[in-house]
Amino acid sequence: MLKTFNILKKYLTLSLKESLKKNNKIEEFDNLKKNIIVQSSKEEFGDYQSNISLILSKYYGKNPKLIASEIIDLVNDNKEFIDIVESLEVAGPGFINISVKKNIFIDKLIENLKCERVGIPLAFSKNEQDINKKVIVDFSSPNIAKEMHVGHLRSTIIGDSISRIFELRGYDVLRINHVGDWGTQFGMLIAYLKDEYPEYLNNISGIDIGDLVSFYKKSKIKFDNQAEFQIKAREEVIKLQSGDKDSIAAWKLLCSQSRKEFDLIYEILNIKIEERGESFYNPFLKSIVEELKFKSIAEENDGAQCVFLEGLTNKEGGSLPLIIQKQDGGYNYATTDLAAIKYRFSKKDIGDEAKKIIYVTDQGQSNHFYGIFQVAHKAKWIPDNCEAIHVPFGLVQGNDGKKLKTREGKTIRLKDLLSESINRAREDLMTRIKTEKRNEDNKFIDKTSKVIGIGAVKYADLSQNRITNYQFSFDKMLALNGNTAPYLLYTLVRIAGINRKNNFKEDISNTEHITYENLYEWKLLKKLLRYDELIVSVENDLMPNRICNYLFELCQTFNRFYDQVPILKADKQIRNSRLALCSLTEKTLRLSLNLLGIETLERM
Repeated sequence: MLKTFNILKKYLTLSLKESLKKNNKIEEFDNLKKNIIVQSSKEEFGDYQSNISLILSKYYGKNPKLIASEIIDLVNDNKEFIDIVESLEVAGPGFINISVKKNIFIDKLIENLKCERVGIPLAFSKNEQDINKKVIVDFSSPNIAKEMHVGHLRSTIIGDSISRIFELRGYDVLRINHVGDWGTQFGMLIAYLKDEYPEYLNNISGIDIGDLVSFYKKSKIKFDNQAEFQIKAREEVIKLQSGDKDSIAAWKLLCSQSRKEFDLIYEILNIKIEERGESFYNPFLKSIVEELKFKSIAEENDGAQCVFLEGLTNKEGGSLPLIIQKQDGGYNYATTDLAAIKYRFSKKDIGDEAKKIIYVTDQGQSNHFYGIFQVAHKAKWIPDNCEAIHVPFGLVQGNDGKKLKTREGKTIRLKDLLSESINRAREDLMTRIKTEKRNEDNKFIDKTSKVIGIGAVKYADLSQNRITNYQFSFDKMLALNGNTAPYLLYTLVRIAGINRKNNFKEDISNTEHITYENLYEWKLLKKLLRYDELIVSVENDLMPNRICNYLFELCQTFNRFYDQVPILKADKQIRNSRLALCSLTEKTLRLSLNLLGIETLERM
């Protein structure tokens, strides 16, 4: 209903402008026009609602009901507005309730049935072919020589979902995996390998990721406790940065071995992402510091190069410094992130310039990115028509409300968590198969277990407000009832079965073939036609949980419709009208689950 929403907003805006002009308040227009119209919170309030009269009452100094009546009189003069509006009424203290004509909904239903995108508009019109559509989503970002753990889960699947939403809207999305593949840790690891396992330098394929994690921990202990080893590790860092062949070869082997493990996780999660690690930006770090010094943005403080940030203070109340070059001349994460943001907004020769960059990381990095964006703006690296956005998220917690860990207090490996979810889904499936006395082959069991297990993990995470922490529970996320992936998948299987059985192919080229009288039909129809507005709003606020909330409500609405309204036993025209609702519900569910990165099933 986005087109209808835009028409309503257009004419309410024009009428409001006229009203303000008439009352010598036109200067208030720019401050108010964003609050013109919203979807109604309850059915009894109509389809849309505006509280603009209440906002204007303080400027006019009169009863908001009178203002609402004036605005209604003004919009009633606009034919296109009236063509889609069934009724306008003043309600409560001065709200304007708007009900849309039924034929508008039916026309939109038919349009969406014929469209694979179920009515989701592209963000750009045909006249905007030359506009910059590049969006970079920076997510996942594990560290080389370390296993992906449950902390990487949220970044990976939230970033993937955001990428899918922008792709659906027609943006050119570049999915970046900014892996930690550079720095002091590699000096430690290479030095440790040379000392303890020199034979692996020529045959590192014999080491699995678990060994690399063990090596990393042992090398860190040695680095912290042996001064001689510290010197050797720092020398290896210098060799690496200067391009020493042996050090570079060892570094590449370490990265390659870690990458194999990461790729297994991404394959299980069905994540497409392009690696561009910290090492990629290493050649630019020196020039970043020099430019910031030249522009008088950076200054020396205790031997380090710093940028003092506005809006952030230290314990003493002074401005918090963002260190971009350490006392020993080395660089850090901030330097690399500044190099990355400059590169991404300016490197047009490889088609990598960005209109928008979205960083998906935990909330603990909020101040870091606040500082990075501030410095980048001061340096004029972010063009005026572009933006950098940090998408923060909370922690994954156990049932005790504490950070999710193993019984031994260790961080849970992501591959173990995913395997556990698949195994539990398999156990539930086998129980149902036995209870229902079904015969299913291993191929069906393996696929169904994986789709449910992985889908349950993704949905449990994405259905939460990403800013908050949430408690991880296999029992809740794998339940067939409630706001879970299995419930949505089960509803989809039910609908697909109806549509497959009846092979709905009736001609719906005009409204004569579609008719609705039942309340449950209209509830489902109106729910389906809210979808385009939802997706456009999620593109703006980057909150995938709103899609999950919508899907849960849609499935509840459909199941009430299915339970209360005869479909197959109805007369032909009514049956086909109701099958049209089933068909659009199925398409909407499939598209939505895809936006969440969740595979679908034909049977469960």
